[in-house]
Amino acid sequence: MAISATIFKVALNIADMNRHYYQPHELTVAMHPSENNHRLMVRLLAFALNASEQLTFTKGLNTDDEPELWSKSLSDEIELWVDFGQVDEKRIRKACGRAREVRIYTYDAKKSREWWKQNKIALSRYNNLSVFHIQADGCEELTSRKMSLQCTIDEDSLLLSNDEHSVNVDIQRLENDQ
Repeated sequence: MAISATIFKVALNIADMNRHYYQPHELTVAMHPSENNHRLMVRLLAFALNASEQLTFTKGLNTDDEPELWSKSLSDEIELWVDFGQVDEKRIRKACGRAREVRIYTYDAKKSREWWKQNKIALSRYNNLSVFHIQADGCEELTSRKMSLQCTIDEDSLLLSNDEHSVNVDIQRLENDQ
C-alpha cells in the first residue's frame, strides 16, 4: 500500500520590503512521503520570496515537466520556474529553455557547497538562472498541519514566525566567482 501525501493548510502573511509586496495567502500544501518538515518549510520560504497572485505549487516531486513552484502568464507561458536542492544540470537546461526566469533554492549546506562547486561553471551560461542558498535551521519548529505564519523579508534576511516561535533565515545568492 502506497503512503499518501500529508496535507497542510497555511495562512501566510507576507511583508516583503524589497519588493513592496504585502499580501496574505491561503495555501494548501501537500508534503510528499519522502519529504521532511524542513524541506516543506523551505518550499514555503521560497513561495514567500517569490510571492505573486500567479505563483502556484505544482504536482511537485513526481513530475519531470513541471517545477515545484511556478508562475504562468495569462497566455500560459512560464514566467518563473522554481526548483529545490541539488538540481541536475539537464533539468536546469530544460527549465531555462522553457521559462523566462529560473530560480534554484538549495538548503542543505554541505551538499549545496559540493553541488555548486561542481556545477557553477556549467550553470554560468544560463542568463535567466539564479541560484540561492537558504539557511533555515529551526524552521521545522513552526510546522503543524494548520499553520498561521508571518513572513517579513528585508534585504538578504527573512523572519518567519508564528504565535510561539520565530526563526531568522539567511538567503545567500550563489555567484560564479571565476
